Amino acid sequence: MLAIFKRELKSCFSGMLGYLLTAFMVLVIGIYFVAQNLGYGVPDFGYYTLYRTMFVLLIYVPVLAMRSLAEERHSRTEQLLLSSPVSVAGIVLGKFFAMCVVFLLPCLVYVLMILALWAAGASAAATVCSLSCLLCYYVLGCAGIAVCEFISGLTENALLAAVGGFVVLLLAYLMPGIESLYSTGSLLGLIFFVILLVAAAVVAGLFARSLAWGCGVFCGGCAVLVLLFWLRGSWLTAAFSWVMDQLSLFTPFEDFINQSFSIPALVYYISVAALFLFCSCQALEKRRWN
Repeated sequence: MLAIFKRELKSCFSGMLGYLLTAFMVLVIGIYFVAQNLGYGVPDFGYYTLYRTMFVLLIYVPVLAMRSLAEERHSRTEQLLLSSPVSVAGIVLGKFFAMCVVFLLPCLVYVLMILALWAAGASAAATVCSLSCLLCYYVLGCAGIAVCEFISGLTENALLAAVGGFVVLLLAYLMPGIESLYSTGSLLGLIFFVILLVAAAVVAGLFARSLAWGCGVFCGGCAVLVLLFWLRGSWLTAAFSWVMDQLSLFTPFEDFINQSFSIPALVYYISVAALFLFCSCQALEKRRWN
């Protein structure tokens, strides 16, 4: 895994991509930092700078992760990599940790900004709160990297992987607003889970390479959903609300605002990262044996 880590980290800075992405993040955050924190003398770095600039992660993370696995397939080096004495988990984790280190670089600059606010007169409590927000911001970015790495492994086109990662993160970013547009009735829950079931059936059919298997998953799932709709419609309503909350990737970060520290938010982001890293390993393992 260490060799993969070094190779991926070196590739990020062998060209201009790593430098441009780091400069982009520091520039955007720096503008808000100067305008909000220094301009108005506000010591809250977490809300006025990090929270208001979370949208930059929608661009930064997909571009950072777009080449992680897609480039291996495009350059036909994936089979060589899979036949090397490195486990599939080592490949996925090595690339993931390398991208996390790249993302760590702008975050270290943010630490200097927070310390500058402390030197300018911010209280110790405000400084600790800003650092805790930065910790959650970093873990949020790492979770997004895991999601986009999985998407990168689904295609050999890096640009398509970047667009797919952007769309997925954008939907997660807009999910609270999307949820507020609808009244969560049992019928809406049924429609929502049918859509998810179609996606699950397509994935099952592709992985099994069997149309019958995909149709069987869809028909069996539909039978369960219809039964729940008639007998326990409230369960669909509760499940719909729960799923929408879990898909709101950026919402748990709000728990760190207003000088609070949320361990469940950190656990959520770590769980999301672990889930998508596991999915990346499974997808890569399948291609390894095919």
